[in-house]
Amino acid sequence: MHLIQPFTGLRPVPERAADVAAPPYDVLSSAEARSRVTGKPWSFLHVSKPEIDLPDGVDVYSAPVYAKAAENLRTMVEKGVLRRDAEPCYYAYRLIMNGHTQIGLVAAASVAQYDANRIRKHEFTRPDKEDDRVRQIEATNAQTGPVLLAYPPASQVDDILLQASAGAPDSDVTADTGVRHTIWAIRDRDTLERLTNAFDAMPALYIADGHHRSAAASRVAAARRAANPRHTGKESYNYFQVVAFPHHQMRILDYNRVVTDLGGLSTSDFLARIAASYAVEPSTAAVRPACHGEVGLYVEGQWYRLQIKAALAACNDPVARLDVSLLSDHLLAPVLGINDLRRDKRIDFVGGIRGLEELEKRVASGEMAAAFALHPTSMTDLMAVADAGSVMPPKSTWFEPKLADGLVSHVLD
Repeated sequence: MHLIQPFTGLRPVPERAADVAAPPYDVLSSAEARSRVTGKPWSFLHVSKPEIDLPDGVDVYSAPVYAKAAENLRTMVEKGVLRRDAEPCYYAYRLIMNGHTQIGLVAAASVAQYDANRIRKHEFTRPDKEDDRVRQIEATNAQTGPVLLAYPPASQVDDILLQASAGAPDSDVTADTGVRHTIWAIRDRDTLERLTNAFDAMPALYIADGHHRSAAASRVAAARRAANPRHTGKESYNYFQVVAFPHHQMRILDYNRVVTDLGGLSTSDFLARIAASYAVEPSTAAVRPACHGEVGLYVEGQWYRLQIKAALAACNDPVARLDVSLLSDHLLAPVLGINDLRRDKRIDFVGGIRGLEELEKRVASGEMAAAFALHPTSMTDLMAVADAGSVMPPKSTWFEPKLADGLVSHVLD
């Protein structure tokens, strides 16, 4: 079984691509999604966030919501807004954001290879979130949200994607965020085979974003396999939709922390306590960490530059050496008593896309007592964690730019 294979994508017709393309389902609240679709009857949010077409207050995990997703997807096909390719294709997908460009491959990835950990994870999943994606897939009979992957060095693949993205695109959409999403179908049989073989030669692929979608695809495949006495392994449910980018092109932003209180300590006592693990230096400007082990602290209107002591940073464990782990292990837990990042209500997380100004705002408002700006996790560190079979702490990575939903979907025949 190949690691990836081409598939017959369900895509918007070119003149409707801008109407269809939508942010990922999990970056918007229901209220935000409702606002986004005003005057946009063909937005893919009607499929990915179908509660927007039902009365306010509906349980987003209720049966009518999934039924509405299926109905909306059928309508988009029946009205000719979405059309399926006649032959299996790969698709080159280029993202451009603020001068940053990355070109990846849209493909169907093997569930069996995911189950065997050749498509590697770095996060835990939540059962309720998995259940949601399973029900969405079963209702629509499609995977409508791609999983974001990284692939290790493969110059041959990079070159093919660069060539594929040089011609006239099949769709070209600039979102209201300013991110440009461009798709090219790759139909040439020789090129398809070269790409398949090149990925087969890779030792592993790495999930960047989409752990719940991956896990859900595996569960759907297992259920359908068990229910199919004529199962061959070639059925479309044995694959799930991914977009794989070269790891060196992917961009991880910082994922910062804010806390509601200082654990009963005064600011001076708090600074004295953290000096046991960090060198503390006041700063006249906002501190954006420039290297591993450096942290920006904002408290009582003042920025500080923190640098973890060398002896504490000298760690070979791929999880323990992460900046997010160092902060948890040597400050949040021992000084503030915040031990469970998943459940403790005293801590919140702010994606780096919001900037350091958002950290200052949260503290200045009185909502939070202190903010911590972190150095971004690197792709090398992510891959090392996945290779070790370990998982990162919650909220360790924030990938930008985000993929769009609706530009390509994988139908389960």
